[in-house]
Amino acid sequence: MSGFLRGKQAGMQNDLSAGILPGLFAPDDQARFGLNSQIGSLAYDPVQSLLAIGTYETAFGSGQIYVFGQNRVQVTLTLPRRASVKTLLFCSNRLISVDSKNEIVIWDLEKAKKLASYAPPGVVTCLVTDPMLDWALIGLQSGDVIAYDLDREKLAPLRLPNFWRERNPRSRLLSIVSMQLHPRDIGQLLIGYTEGAVIYSFKQNKPLKYFQYDIPAGAPGGTTDPMTANIVRKPRLTQAVWHPTGTFILTAYEDSSMVFWDPKDGRIVMARTLTDTHIDKPGSISKGGIISLKGPYTRIAWCAKPNPDDTGILVAGGIPTTLPQKGLTFLELGITPVYATSTWPILTEHFKARRQHYIQTPPGAEIVDFCLIPRLSPHFAGAQDPIAIIALLTSGELITLSFPSGHPISPTNQLHPSVSFVHPFVTSINVAELDRGRWLGMIENRQQGPQILRGGAEGTKPLRRYEARNVIQMAHGDGTVRIWDAGHGDELENSKVLQVDVARALDRYEDINISTLNMSCSTGELVVGLSSGEVVVYRWGGNKYFGREAADPVETRQGGITNISTRAEPTLKEGLQPFVLYDMAQGPVTIVKMSDVGFVGSGSEDGVFSIIDLRGPALIFTGSVIDFAKQEKRGSFLKKGSVQSSGKPEWPVVIEFGVMTLEGDNYSSIACFVGTNLGKVATFKILPQQTGGYTAQFAGLSILADRIISISPIIADTGKPAHATGAAVGALRSGQQTHGTLVVVTQSEARIFKPATAKGAHKTFEDVLCDSASVTEFELHGFALVGVFSNGTSRAFALPSLKELGSSPLPMLDKTRLPNTIVTTSGDIFGWTGPSEIAMLSVWGTGQTLPKSQDRLFNLQAIIPPRPTISNLQWISGTQYVSPLDLDLLIGGPDRPPSKRMMAASAEEERLARGNGMGSSSSSGPGGREPEGWGDYMTRQLNERTEKLNIMGDSMERVQENSQGWADDVSKFVGKQKRNLILGSITGKWL
Repeated sequence: MSGFLRGKQAGMQNDLSAGILPGLFAPDDQARFGLNSQIGSLAYDPVQSLLAIGTYETAFGSGQIYVFGQNRVQVTLTLPRRASVKTLLFCSNRLISVDSKNEIVIWDLEKAKKLASYAPPGVVTCLVTDPMLDWALIGLQSGDVIAYDLDREKLAPLRLPNFWRERNPRSRLLSIVSMQLHPRDIGQLLIGYTEGAVIYSFKQNKPLKYFQYDIPAGAPGGTTDPMTANIVRKPRLTQAVWHPTGTFILTAYEDSSMVFWDPKDGRIVMARTLTDTHIDKPGSISKGGIISLKGPYTRIAWCAKPNPDDTGILVAGGIPTTLPQKGLTFLELGITPVYATSTWPILTEHFKARRQHYIQTPPGAEIVDFCLIPRLSPHFAGAQDPIAIIALLTSGELITLSFPSGHPISPTNQLHPSVSFVHPFVTSINVAELDRGRWLGMIENRQQGPQILRGGAEGTKPLRRYEARNVIQMAHGDGTVRIWDAGHGDELENSKVLQVDVARALDRYEDINISTLNMSCSTGELVVGLSSGEVVVYRWGGNKYFGREAADPVETRQGGITNISTRAEPTLKEGLQPFVLYDMAQGPVTIVKMSDVGFVGSGSEDGVFSIIDLRGPALIFTGSVIDFAKQEKRGSFLKKGSVQSSGKPEWPVVIEFGVMTLEGDNYSSIACFVGTNLGKVATFKILPQQTGGYTAQFAGLSILADRIISISPIIADTGKPAHATGAAVGALRSGQQTHGTLVVVTQSEARIFKPATAKGAHKTFEDVLCDSASVTEFELHGFALVGVFSNGTSRAFALPSLKELGSSPLPMLDKTRLPNTIVTTSGDIFGWTGPSEIAMLSVWGTGQTLPKSQDRLFNLQAIIPPRPTISNLQWISGTQYVSPLDLDLLIGGPDRPPSKRMMAASAEEERLARGNGMGSSSSSGPGGREPEGWGDYMTRQLNERTEKLNIMGDSMERVQENSQGWADDVSKFVGKQKRNLILGSITGKWL
């Protein structure tokens, strides 16, 4: 009976929800966008061109691993138990993670699942892998090094003791802080302990050299302090790295010292900081003065160009604390001098650096870690020929920079949209159900560098489900807005991302805080409101200033409309271009609305509401919401809590445009509905003028209980949206009437009434507050009002009876951010699950959980390039080279069976041999031989290597014989010439 009465009160004869049964309201968890927590680690694989990001464990859930590829390729890996991801490393077809519980997990990139896990006997401080090896070397806090067999998924017999404790038994707390394999000779391992560094040889099974840095009395050292200048200091080591060719070693210390060593004799070549050199020499004077405090080094990478002898050092940290801005420092060293022919002063001068670049970061943030993006090679510790840097800031945000220039790189169409949530942080978000045809045409043409992520392949998804696309508009802290299609869990026909730079449109780069934004669902026009009081409108089009700056700058008109088309980005040839700027100058903008027919509504915190007609453009209305009530003649019917009895500030919070016949009219018109934070809904009629323009006039006011959450204009007979579309406005010329009604939801009630002032029907929500709501369409079933409530549930209500159809909990959403949840007209919910992650759900589903990604990560056709080896000169001089096969024997022992990779390679060789007709139809191998076993294979490899060494020896002997013969011939020729000269002179005297 109550439902029947509400239908009569609302003036609606049809049951719009007759086909929706209660059991049909079962939300499906469709997707996640963003990162669930703060970033803890980064890793990049240049062969597969994949980026991995690990997050910390927080109140929002366990740490997770996100692997991103090209376009929308994304796979999420969940840790076996709640923990934070500390370290990530790519190794061939595996991803290795170390978490805060000291558990090492090996993930299979081909199948995107866990292969194995191992809990070492101690705290893991560092981890080393190599793409050509099946081993992971694990450094423990105790100073020991153990090896894990990635292929056989078990612990290897190799275990290295704490070499520094053997050298100095009285030392305490000797944990490993850094490890790195020799970039060319895989048989040497550089181990960094807290007191010094050691080079260990797998071949000789012993330490080769020890490196201990002592600052003598009178030397300034890294941090200049007169209190400790006259004593010997032993700073704590924090990192040790190889030169890209292994010619030198760099050790970094907590006092901001960087020491370059000669690994052959263990001597110091140069000790320096980022600003001073020869800091280990008594009497040296620091450029920072008597007291010079510097920050610690957080990360150091010794980079190389395609020529590994042309190097530079990228340093995070070590900058004087007096500098207002922090960043990265790049020491460009240039071509490394030839060690065999260079004098000691030449080597020392080399490490003074030819040039020094300082790469600044955003104010108030420092870099805690960075990840290099090499062009091709995974070797040289991932630092050969990098094209970009992805840096992690102390704020938890990411920043991408070009290398080595340090210019910012936008993540738009470079990184996955989920990474953009922290690049930088998102400040506000909105969803527009944009027409599919319009979205397909919105592909911007922008100058862009080479792609950073090119790996992976998107999985197969269902075909397109809806004509309208869920297009997300994200506003970031740097004044950037990124726009992309989130889809409906279906195939994306246009997966590209659009970007607009609001800071450039405002012609300033400070105090840029986007408070609200909105996009037209048919034209794609964008409006952005800022806390500083400006409203910026963008329109799709070409840029006549492409490739250059506008000659004449435009001054912003305060309180008026300014044409800002000259402030377009020079790198954007076609896309969303700045159109007009409206400076309201009435406090922060609280709400903006872009209609489909060229009108823009905006409201500010000072209570001012304005309507702009973009055809002029012209400001056709501006007024205060406080004045609306004064114009209302039905003052005796106003509820308690209205502006007449309350002195609370009031401002617009919801704006909608529609086409319908208002109460008391016999014609339909364009209407604008404005809801306020105190529960008022004001209606304005937008009417044409004889001059060709439009004017807006106040039509009436309705008073509801409290803050307006949503306003949904619908057609009373069908339930379809009564929005102001081009077709609806065009039909007004023929006198066609649209009998519509408003469905308005506040925090505590829902009301259906005919605007502007009819009372209608209402329903009160008991014990909960509504945070977000909208009238949604369940295709082929009907329409219903769907809301998200403060207790973490979603509910559906029938129209017009407002009877509850169903309720479902939303445990994945963050209850503190439920007011920011968005409900679309197609029944999709976008809600925050944490600081930087949103969930997409569909309420008209079957209660399905979050599906697993079908994207493929690993490309079998991507071949890992061969590992660099020692030079011929190093080999001739007696360097004992250890191949990966040799290292397999040294680490795994003689009883280890061949690895799966070796077996696959052997099978491939046999297949090729059979394909060439070398084998018979029987099981015998090529030439009728039996297939060799593992022992025979290793014996043959050893014999072939010995034979090659003998051949090299014979060749060298022949070279020596030939050289000796050539020298004898030269001596004979010179002797003959001398005799001829003497005889010629004697003969000349007698003639």
